[in-house]
Amino acid sequence: MANKAKSGNKTTKHTIEPTISDTTLSEESPAKSKALVEKTISDYNYFTEDDLNKILKNLDVLRGHVLPKPITAENAEPVEPNFPSVCLIGLGRCGSNIALDVATLVHNARVFYLNDFHDVEEKHKEKNRKALNWIQRSLKIQPDEDLQPVFLIEPLVMLGDLDKDIRGRIQFSAKNGGINFLNEYSKLKIMDLSEVHAGGAGNAPILGQYLAKVILNKETDKFSNEDWKFIHSYLIDSCGIKANQSRLYFYIFSAGGGTGSGMASEFGLAQQYSYMSKTFDIRTEQEMQAHNQSFVFEPIFTSGICILPNITHRTAEMSEALHINAGRLLCKYLSEEWNFSYSMDNDDSNSESIKKRIRPWNAMMLISNDIMRYAEETDEASINDNYSGQFIDVNAMEKHANQYISQQIFNILTAQAVTTDYDENYFRRAGIDIGETIRLDANDLFMSLAGPIAVAYAESVVKVRDASDSRLGILDRNKEELDIDDLFFRSIDLPHFNKDTTAIEGISLLPVESKRYRAALKKYKESGYDASHLRDLHFFKNCSSVVSIVSLPKDYKLSYMDLNKLKHHLNSLFPNTTLKRFALVIGASANLSLTTLVAKSPCLSDDFLTLIVSYIKRCFAKESYGFDDTLDKAIVEFIKAPEFDEAKLESMLEEFENPAKILDTNWFAIKPMYEKKYRELIHDESKFTSINDIRLSISSVKQAIYYLRKIYRHRIGKTNVISLYNNVSMSDEQPAEKKGTPKKS
Repeated sequence: MANKAKSGNKTTKHTIEPTISDTTLSEESPAKSKALVEKTISDYNYFTEDDLNKILKNLDVLRGHVLPKPITAENAEPVEPNFPSVCLIGLGRCGSNIALDVATLVHNARVFYLNDFHDVEEKHKEKNRKALNWIQRSLKIQPDEDLQPVFLIEPLVMLGDLDKDIRGRIQFSAKNGGINFLNEYSKLKIMDLSEVHAGGAGNAPILGQYLAKVILNKETDKFSNEDWKFIHSYLIDSCGIKANQSRLYFYIFSAGGGTGSGMASEFGLAQQYSYMSKTFDIRTEQEMQAHNQSFVFEPIFTSGICILPNITHRTAEMSEALHINAGRLLCKYLSEEWNFSYSMDNDDSNSESIKKRIRPWNAMMLISNDIMRYAEETDEASINDNYSGQFIDVNAMEKHANQYISQQIFNILTAQAVTTDYDENYFRRAGIDIGETIRLDANDLFMSLAGPIAVAYAESVVKVRDASDSRLGILDRNKEELDIDDLFFRSIDLPHFNKDTTAIEGISLLPVESKRYRAALKKYKESGYDASHLRDLHFFKNCSSVVSIVSLPKDYKLSYMDLNKLKHHLNSLFPNTTLKRFALVIGASANLSLTTLVAKSPCLSDDFLTLIVSYIKRCFAKESYGFDDTLDKAIVEFIKAPEFDEAKLESMLEEFENPAKILDTNWFAIKPMYEKKYRELIHDESKFTSINDIRLSISSVKQAIYYLRKIYRHRIGKTNVISLYNNVSMSDEQPAEKKGTPKKS
């Protein structure tokens, strides 16, 4: 998880839950200052291989490393195996550990199903791991059972860290997955970047970002590690083309550290820059035929999976540096998302302008490490206001967070199956248009999810059709009926353990402070799930889109009445969603699970705003505004006010962030050290980027605030029936015979 720093200054949380008046709903002027849409740092210099022959050759080499050759008949033509549709990129210590955990879970699940040999001692060790215990129980994996396998996809896993001994650390971490795990899991590749830097990023994201820029700007042929050019061709050069079948990319990292927080967004930007460049690169017909490769490519969906640090706890204080690091990442992402999604002037719609407006990922899933402590607390302690508590074991919290994230990624990986067990009549009876149902392919996610995302998750043990009874619809009566109301409630509850499944359930980011949210949930449940107790929270009220994934066991039919109830809960709780999508996945697990992805509105949660404000105060505020709550209140007002007073913000902030505020050392001594490394590794002077050029500017802060204002004002308009019959409703019009005209005999 995030780097464990000693206790520092405690960050004060500020709750934003105002009542929105009609005056605050005015639209932002589309013609804002030119500074908001112009790039404040130098142009991107990411290296991208243009030679298609080299790209295809590199992909073939990587394919040979990570995919086994298919067995074919003697006279049959060999068929090249496809890359997995999903790739996990774990960056930094936290990200690489979680990505490795997911790979271990999926690999071990497949091994059990394929009845590979495992001795008793290995099985005993595996059962001691809670995350693996969850996967085994969820999939009903028992040593002596012979079950039909569920749908499982093994992702390609890339692990990277600014650490000289990353391979040794990964090998040590992989011991729990089996002694030979790294050799058995061929789809795992380690990005050894130690020749560029081997000492970490010093808990400073700007250094991690700068080192990532060095790595991504250097020509791949000039790396001594030959594997890097193969990985680069897969991850950067070929994304979206026919030869690379991977369409879903998940970047896993800790926002509170330096390496993951700094590297992840830079790697994401390089991938998006390459992808957008190919959009405007029209190949000739001769080139197409020569290589049998199409650059009329499919959309890819990329998501950051961001672990937010602890903010406050009753008995402990966390390091302020972690909050500042996370706040910088969130501020940078909102700024990029604003430029990409909202600041689109027709005058600047040329290809070069669009390529300067990229953001690192289509969406960024937020998992708060802070809330995982609730899974460790007892129910009695949680509801007792006088509970003094014990110090929560940080390592236990890390394991809980890792398991929670692994569950979500595992469910996304298994949600690639095509739904064929339901027809249009089923959905119509449930009140759902079949067009709203999806499976998790890249195109649907690309169109459905953007911006900050929170996850709500719960699962239940359900009865399945009795295979011994030949009549359809006969179920095991000894098992309890599914309570869809309770399932939905558990998915939005504070994180907690499900004793039946050993899963960690609940919401990944609290909408408001925990005591207030717990009280609102209590009223919601006691009132018979009356959404009026929750839907005024911005997390629910300002949500723009929701994707709900229901994963069903094989041979289990979800009642259309239950599906209708689920839709009712979503409609009631998220009144202003522009888009609601439903995915039904059959046979992905032995339990029924519900995953709800909440888009954009999580940026209005207390934790999100607290982290951004802590960064702005520490690294941007002028001296007189850095130590009291003046700036805190001002940013709240900037979000709520009908007009954004940019002049007032400018009077409170410096023009650029001050990295020395987080490094706590002489910035002017560090700067030339890293720039010297850049010049030594990249000799092309035209590609040189100063570390000063990647500092965030006051424009980034403005753009982030504009994004927050946009989401704060999100609402939908009701569709009115438009008729050519003025002032007469259709119900008032009656056929002539009903107005006294006698019927013909």
